[in-house]
Amino acid sequence: MATTAPFSRFEWMIAWRYLRARRAEGGISVMTWISVIGIALAVFALIATMSVRAGFRAEFVSSILGANAHVTVYSAGIADEYGRVQRGFPDYEARAAGIRSVPGVTRAAPVIRGQVMGTANGVNAGVEVFGISAEDLASVPSITSGDDDIGDLSRFGEGIAIGSGIARELNVTVGDSIRLISPDGVKTAFGTSPRVNAYEVTYVFTTGSPEIDRTRAYLPFTEAQSYFNREGRADEIEVMVADPDHIESYELPLLNAAGDGAMIWTWRDSAGNYLQALTVEDRMMFILMSILVLIAAMNIISGLIMLVKNKGRDIGILRTMGLTEGSVLRVFFICGAMTGLAGTALGIILGCAFSYWFTPIFDLVNWIAGGGIWSPEVRPIYHLSAVLKPGDVVLAAGLSLFLSFVVTLFPAWRAARMNPVEALRYE
Repeated sequence: MATTAPFSRFEWMIAWRYLRARRAEGGISVMTWISVIGIALAVFALIATMSVRAGFRAEFVSSILGANAHVTVYSAGIADEYGRVQRGFPDYEARAAGIRSVPGVTRAAPVIRGQVMGTANGVNAGVEVFGISAEDLASVPSITSGDDDIGDLSRFGEGIAIGSGIARELNVTVGDSIRLISPDGVKTAFGTSPRVNAYEVTYVFTTGSPEIDRTRAYLPFTEAQSYFNREGRADEIEVMVADPDHIESYELPLLNAAGDGAMIWTWRDSAGNYLQALTVEDRMMFILMSILVLIAAMNIISGLIMLVKNKGRDIGILRTMGLTEGSVLRVFFICGAMTGLAGTALGIILGCAFSYWFTPIFDLVNWIAGGGIWSPEVRPIYHLSAVLKPGDVVLAAGLSLFLSFVVTLFPAWRAARMNPVEALRYE
């Protein structure tokens, strides 16, 4: 007996006829539509979840890399003639020049760091002060690119630059003065007295990280040396690189270039635990959304079982006409596969559209809810965004199609194994 090639034209024709048959004709168009809609919503939820998670990760990493050093080079400490350990680099210019010679390094800036209390208008706030040159400050991406920045960065040498959170807490703006109080001040015969200096606010920046904006301020490098008793020294050297995602490849060259007694601390060292937590959450969300896709794909089984039951007479006639078990299996497999394919395609369209128009959709939901859905006071970023990655779309589509094809096999196999005599006995 002649055999036909798998997935021949007549097999597709029969499957298509069954899928679009009305209920009165023994079809299951309603169940088919339920399966398509279920799979579409599951794929949409999976893509939307992954895109929002990717957007959160991108915003978080951007807030870290925008204002913080990719690598911090600091001193392990050198003991003086009295046995006291001296931190920092007296030869900071030479060390910074050596670091700048490392391929891939875009910036190496000596800095002074200190914790002080800022006060203005009767309000106090903890402030982390960075002493840095005007040229190096201008090269910090998030300091100069904020849409909400106020003031003139060219006047940085005349005062102090503060974060928008500090300005809001102390109720100051450009042109006002704030006082910085440091416990490590002037050394006298009676001990160390606090140092209190007043500075004019010349620049207010918004980096995109609420935590940084609430605590950080910048002083001119020489002024910070005097204020923190660091004359002739720098506490550390901030390094920016061209490819921070592969920061591990820079560690050894930077250590060699920094010289004796130098140690390094990368941005992954400081944010590694948080990033690892995000990775674990991403995987768990993918697993949970995958279960949702599986549940949606199970609708295909119920729809196909009903289709096989309604088409028992047709199966018996086709088998007596010479249709093989393999052909019957492929007909019903095509029915389930086309349902899964249609649902997956619709889900991809919905998911991509949601990611593309995420901001206006989020703003609308926020407005309906009366605001406050996303509060930067309790989260490390100001805004939530969605980033659609082609790999995530392919992964979601592949998972949906795989599950749809797998769950289709059992009812298709049941149809193929149906005895034509039993199918026609009561017809």
